[in-house]
Amino acid sequence: MVARQDEQVNPTEDGQPTIPHADVLATIPALLPGLESVYLDLHQHPELSGQEQRTAGIAAAALRSAGFEVTEGVGGYGVVGVLTNGDGPVVWVRADMDALPVKENTGLEYASTATGIDPDGNEVPVAHVCGHDMHVAVMMGASAVLAATRHRWSGTLVVIFQPAEELLGGSDAMIADGMLERFPHPDVVLGQHVAPLPASTIFYREGAALAGSDVVQIRLFGKGGHGSRPETTIDPIVMAASLIMRLQTIVAREIPPSTAAVVTVGSVVSGNKDNIIPDEALLKMTVRSFTPEVRSQLLSAIERMAKAEALASGAPTEPEITYPESAPVLNNDPAATARVVAALTAVMGPMRVIPSPQPGTGSEDFGQFGTAAKCPSVFWFLGGADLNLFLPPADAVEVFENLPSNHSPEYAPVIEPTLQTGIEAMVLASLAWLAAPVGDSGS
Repeated sequence: MVARQDEQVNPTEDGQPTIPHADVLATIPALLPGLESVYLDLHQHPELSGQEQRTAGIAAAALRSAGFEVTEGVGGYGVVGVLTNGDGPVVWVRADMDALPVKENTGLEYASTATGIDPDGNEVPVAHVCGHDMHVAVMMGASAVLAATRHRWSGTLVVIFQPAEELLGGSDAMIADGMLERFPHPDVVLGQHVAPLPASTIFYREGAALAGSDVVQIRLFGKGGHGSRPETTIDPIVMAASLIMRLQTIVAREIPPSTAAVVTVGSVVSGNKDNIIPDEALLKMTVRSFTPEVRSQLLSAIERMAKAEALASGAPTEPEITYPESAPVLNNDPAATARVVAALTAVMGPMRVIPSPQPGTGSEDFGQFGTAAKCPSVFWFLGGADLNLFLPPADAVEVFENLPSNHSPEYAPVIEPTLQTGIEAMVLASLAWLAAPVGDSGS
């Protein structure tokens, strides 16, 4: 069993080792019924990015109830709670709050039927199909546990409920609103994300954990006209279709097979009627990469192909190419990651704390906090899929490949043991930094 650097694992009278922080973790079960109710409420009342007013209010009230000094409206609907508890390190812990414009199709009795208004003024379905509602409930639980057991640690805990992660700009907005100037400077920043992995497990990776992301929008210009006389037009829909197919060759033919990269067109908008050829077509895509060199290669290829397709089609104007959102590669500090892993493994055991063989192609703006603060950050993954699905004789790899992923209309984590495991992980990771009070030998 691995012990914290400042904590010794002592055998009991029967020779079995004690569990680090057993008394702290013992406070979690009593909180679970209330937190499950919070989770169900959040799941049924999701809010789009930048609109998280209700969720932020719930989070802020929970922090105040636990004794935190709370600031609301940071970088939008961001909430920051500070609990100063003597001398020691400053630990930032972060949970995101926003939902997605997706119609939930999980079949759960508590499935979301909510709608919202997107930035373009359209009414859209809204659902927590990325699991941020679980993140909020977990962070509320971890905050309550650490506040109630402050006699077992010393330092400052800063809890962040972040808006607009799905736009990859919520962390930057909070930083721009004075996170580093208004609140204690962190020694480490910690975060986690629920994923379609076996429930009760934690997956981690040192170094690059998630891809860098760029949102690319390409507006193609044509010449509209009657659908029965295409020869009098320059059809932007045909132009878009040809470009979409061409874009698929970037990763297949320009990036080495050993190098991970993604170019996905997720939205094509053009035209309103069957017999009218429109003037424009808009492509929206996501681009994922793991190095600055590959990122530059991908974006250059996209621009080259878009301009060439417009030229080949006789477009009257070059395409308009914009990059409204981006986030860098999420890198976990190796030493800080090892410290978190040691703390988790000491309690959960090596069978539940598992290294990831390769980085994920998803993206996160969590890393911006550590980068801005010039301190280490650690981000890990919380299993949220029914553990029974993975048990023999099932093929675990096949099960994973067939599970709904985050952002799928069918995605939702099982509530337990996901909720309890997430609280335990965040508490243990925080205590890996927060200093034990003088004279406290631990449990």
